[in-house]
Amino acid sequence: MSKYAPSLTKAHQAFLSDLFPHDGCVLSPEGLAVFSADASGERAMPWAVVRPETREQVQEFLKWADVERMPIYGRARGTGRVGSAVPSLGGVVVSMLRMNQILDVNEDDFVAVVQPGVVTADLQAACAAKQLFYPPDPASVKISTIGGNIATCAGGLKAVKYGVTRDWVLGIEAVLPGGRVLHMGGRSHKDVVGLDLKRLFAGSNGTLGLFTELTVKLIPLPEASASVLVGFFDLASSMEGAKAVFRAGVLPAACEFMDGPTIQAIRMGDDIPLADDAQAALLLMVDGTQKGVDAEVRRMVAALESVHPVSMEVGSGAEAEALWDVRRSISPSSFRIKPDKLAEDISVPRGSVGQAVAAAHDIGREHGLQVLCFGHLGDGNIHVSIMHDGAVQNEVESAHLAKDVVFRMALSLGGTISGEHGTGLTKASFVSEQLSVDELQLMADIRHVFDPNGIMNPGKGL
Repeated sequence: MSKYAPSLTKAHQAFLSDLFPHDGCVLSPEGLAVFSADASGERAMPWAVVRPETREQVQEFLKWADVERMPIYGRARGTGRVGSAVPSLGGVVVSMLRMNQILDVNEDDFVAVVQPGVVTADLQAACAAKQLFYPPDPASVKISTIGGNIATCAGGLKAVKYGVTRDWVLGIEAVLPGGRVLHMGGRSHKDVVGLDLKRLFAGSNGTLGLFTELTVKLIPLPEASASVLVGFFDLASSMEGAKAVFRAGVLPAACEFMDGPTIQAIRMGDDIPLADDAQAALLLMVDGTQKGVDAEVRRMVAALESVHPVSMEVGSGAEAEALWDVRRSISPSSFRIKPDKLAEDISVPRGSVGQAVAAAHDIGREHGLQVLCFGHLGDGNIHVSIMHDGAVQNEVESAHLAKDVVFRMALSLGGTISGEHGTGLTKASFVSEQLSVDELQLMADIRHVFDPNGIMNPGKGL
């Protein structure tokens, strides 16, 4: 017998409709369908969706949910790629998008206080208006939310210099099952009193509680930036180019790479500022003061020239944006190869990236599929796109078999099955291959402390 409520009763519906009046409670099949999937393509229908607007509503809701043993799935914009927001056991989806206020952007404390539904790019714009900077920039920055970014500990292009989302979280207010409100951290930039619970919650993927208020750290807005797009004859040369940059003492704000198949996919529909014979590319950014940026660009260009690239473009302002348009075009361009893909995000030690990419290409060939590799070279995070046709069953099967081999390859190199996407539904079966029995048990014990009845985001890998 399941420990969870078997369905949503009329009494449940009445409670939810009363607590979340008007369109704050969604019960119609067509309304529920919108919340049944995320960017992973995984799908499961919830029994209800609620849209809280206040912390008090969240408290009352989680008191009720804990008593009723109701599965709860927190959700923001659904940009996650592993099914973490998918209501795999039914239950109630909690959309946090109506808690979307920027409460404070403070030039004296260098903090911002926001509700979880604030879109990350909107916060960055509000900070920039005060010459402040919130650095985390996941690829979905224009549509994903701060709450979702913190729940998943999102990475992004600038993680090599600025770290991941967790590194910028100063305070979290969260409501736990049963309705308790937990305040972790605050506006102080340094605090070593007790265990750092906020770092535990950052990356917990909705398994411990629901965020209602978040405090993040800010820094001064960099005065200037510049970008360099470099083409290489082969993948090995691009890896040597990256090593040369770091050995020259330059720490880029971003260090991205693209392999030959990725460049080919872009060229199928767009002109790009790379030499025709480029079979790999690096895209780097530096930021800081104008004089500092100019000096770092000179040093970086000299370092790159030492490994004989086939082309190099340097730009700032609008010119730099044009260079980054190449990076932003990768995902839509990939579908020129095949109509479907498994988009994975392994991470390996930085010195093993070239080996991992070559292995991923070999795995694709062995399974009769094209594999595209690109991503965050600066921190060893590789996006592996296994292209296939979802209408051809043997290609679907081959893609999933290839995915399994890619994961095991990453682990064999001392890496991880996920650098920033998490595990959710799509990687749940592989978690035990990376984590030991003791680690898994400790994590389960910690979850039990916050959520003794296991109602928060159940059915997932962690």
